[in-house]
Amino acid sequence: MAILLLAASAASRAQVVPAAIVPASTGEWSGLPVSGALHYDVRYSQTAQFGGSQDGQQMSYISGDASYANTGKRLPFSMQYGAGYGLVWAGPPSAGNVFQHLTLSQGIVGRTWNLSVNDDASYSFQTPTTGFSGVPGIGEPIGGPVTPTLPDQTILTVNTRSIDNFTTLGFGHKLDSATTLNLSGASGQMLYLDNDGQNMDTYMASAGVTRRLNARNSFSSQYSFSRFNYVGSVQVANAAQIGYSQANTVQFSLSRQWNPHLATSASAGPQWISSSNSAILPSSTGISANASASETFRYGTASLMYSHGTTGGSGYMLGAESDIAMAGFTRSFGKNLNVGVTGSYMRTAGLENSGATSGEYGGAQVTRMLGRYFNVFASYTAADQSSSLLNAPNVLNGLWQTIGFGIGYSPREIRLKK
Repeated sequence: MAILLLAASAASRAQVVPAAIVPASTGEWSGLPVSGALHYDVRYSQTAQFGGSQDGQQMSYISGDASYANTGKRLPFSMQYGAGYGLVWAGPPSAGNVFQHLTLSQGIVGRTWNLSVNDDASYSFQTPTTGFSGVPGIGEPIGGPVTPTLPDQTILTVNTRSIDNFTTLGFGHKLDSATTLNLSGASGQMLYLDNDGQNMDTYMASAGVTRRLNARNSFSSQYSFSRFNYVGSVQVANAAQIGYSQANTVQFSLSRQWNPHLATSASAGPQWISSSNSAILPSSTGISANASASETFRYGTASLMYSHGTTGGSGYMLGAESDIAMAGFTRSFGKNLNVGVTGSYMRTAGLENSGATSGEYGGAQVTRMLGRYFNVFASYTAADQSSSLLNAPNVLNGLWQTIGFGIGYSPREIRLKK
């Protein structure tokens, strides 16, 4: 419901007036109360899955995406929404047929300061993997830049309906021409609709300073606090006794822009971990580290990301230490053929020695344009995970593969002008 309300709110901001002029030759709508770029696409796909509890399942999907961006200097705004419906016509039933993902971002830019509000909400019936929605085989573009952030769900699951929402408020202020103060706060909720995972609330706050050393290098230091509350029905052993786990982290980072196409960043620092019940989850000290690199080529993009640190436990642990490595690559061959590849490795170990999971997933997709607006695609996705968790039947334990193919309609971007 929250996702639908947010989508309706975003759509109302981009409504056009009846008197709008639409020159077909340029793709521009003029005489509007807003300006920016609007794009949408729709797809039909067929998928077949092999391995795990969904072995032999075959599905048909209707899905689509819509995005809007206003890159104004004072009030930049962007929205992306993806959704779909899947129909099982052979093999085991699915826990859900509908999936949705919505991101909203609103900025306010002053002369020496900026304020941003971001919200990311999703509903899915499995752990997200490739593409914006995270559902493999439906024809979304895969590969390309990887956002260097920790995902909430670092444990691969199937047939598990969940709602995930994360809201962030950020503030930046230039102290001088080379120094910026950064403050942020965030809250998130993860809900398992069928009580097959532990519901969790997340609260975060951070403060830091970034110093530009020269035209290519910048250095920053940051303190952050994270707290994970385990709420609702108790699905994980000792959740009622612990209540929450938390981490205090100090990080120092260095970023470098090697050239207009290649950028790298690396950060590390100590992390102090504690909980509301030290008899079950004792206090400890660890290391938090992040690294990323991205490069834009003439005909494609590539990216790498690695992260190590404490997470909330993804609904199956009361706090966890996670290692995540992600990579993506896209390549265009002429104007009509595009290839995307993505991959990830995730290891999640419970802080209270409840078990561990070690998983990998990867995907590849080939998209071929048919004329100006239509395309056909074929994709392959594989996920493999080993788990020592007890009483977690929906956690993937083994190899799971998905083959998909279909057709899409993607018209040219519409430019809105006042």
